[in-house]
Amino acid sequence: MKKLCITSLSVFLCLGFFCLGMVQAAEKYPVKPLECILGVEAGADGDVIARPILQKVSAIIGQPIMVVNKPGAGSSIAYRAVHDAKPDGYTFGWGSATIITNKLQGILPYDYHEFTQLGVFTTYFPIIVASTKGPRQFKTIQEVIAFGKANPGELSMATAGIGQSWWVAATSFIEGTGLKINAIPQAGAGAVTVAQVAGGHTDLGVVALGSGKAMIDGGQVRFLATLGEQRAAAPYDNIPTVKELGYNVSWESANFFMGPRNMPKHAVDVLVKAIYTASHDPAYQKFCAERNSRWGYIPPDKVVEDFDKRRTVVREIMRKAGILKEK
Repeated sequence: MKKLCITSLSVFLCLGFFCLGMVQAAEKYPVKPLECILGVEAGADGDVIARPILQKVSAIIGQPIMVVNKPGAGSSIAYRAVHDAKPDGYTFGWGSATIITNKLQGILPYDYHEFTQLGVFTTYFPIIVASTKGPRQFKTIQEVIAFGKANPGELSMATAGIGQSWWVAATSFIEGTGLKINAIPQAGAGAVTVAQVAGGHTDLGVVALGSGKAMIDGGQVRFLATLGEQRAAAPYDNIPTVKELGYNVSWESANFFMGPRNMPKHAVDVLVKAIYTASHDPAYQKFCAERNSRWGYIPPDKVVEDFDKRRTVVREIMRKAGILKEK
């Protein structure tokens, strides 16, 4: 009997120490470096805007965060890596609007619903620019719309590749205004598109403000309108959004962090709090403005709802374009 009691006590103590160890491990998270997977190349807009916030998060949680760039296939290579990672809180990743479009195009079998959302920290928005060298030199978006309605099929617009985010924005503009525009997808996105417009090869183009800024300021292209929900920051705040002109047109690319499904709650809580704190740092908000992205935090519990609305829009656009592959 005495031996049985001693044995039971030993088991009880072992279990107690084991449970205590688990609690302490949870309280100490993180106890080793983390890895953040980015689906764009080093130096790309998404990479540039994510690294400073990751540095701040690292300082807050007290562990290094190693950035791993895995560009390609609409960021799907990186999304797969995050999705398939061990859900222990030590691997998470960056995402953009392609997490919505990839599944619709059949590139991935899953989308943002299959990840642990950690929060949106900033948003890139597309703009419409016009040529200042071509035969038609528009000064306002109202002039473009008036000309397009009077001369269907005569306007040309350079866009990103079919299915890419800024292609969605361009298509949304064309359909939302009812214009018949000759959309010309490019092999690249920002730099290639703006070069086509600056060279007078197309009347219009859809690019990110960051991609077009140098040529806007240099006079090679003219900034006509924003396709986002809000106007751009000064000195471009006199440029209207298409939506405020009465057209239900809006498309943006949120930048956010996410992890694999079933991450431990304590790890999620630590990361979400750190991302929130880092993103609300005035210095980071200033950094976003300087890089022509619009700062705006969306908490994890609102991300899916926001993306669902955008998914509805882009799904219909892809259906009409004949490229919808989602079953």
